[in-house]
Amino acid sequence: MLYVLLSEDEHAAVSRAAERERLATAAWAALTLLAAASGTPRAEHNEMREVLQAVMQARGQAQRIGVNLNQAVAALNSGEVSSTIQWYARAAAQTVRKLDDLAEELRRRVP
Repeated sequence: MLYVLLSEDEHAAVSRAAERERLATAAWAALTLLAAASGTPRAEHNEMREVLQAVMQARGQAQRIGVNLNQAVAALNSGEVSSTIQWYARAAAQTVRKLDDLAEELRRRVP
């Protein structure tokens, strides 16, 4: 356990910094102290949250595409030919490209 005594002005400055990153004050302080102690720059949470949001969106798209493709395959197996199969295939390929781009962006940002 660590206790840090701050003046009101210091606490306000730390609180504002934490608010900018949408973190609790103690969480922001802990991340900042650990980065300083290890001599490494602290990861910017805003950037990582944006990347996480994009990954989650792509994951949702991939899941929906998978459900639609399963339905299309079931229709094909029953003898029906669906014109939407090509659309599903293009959407799946686009989602995979998006995931590939996100993976590359994460690889560049994470040391």
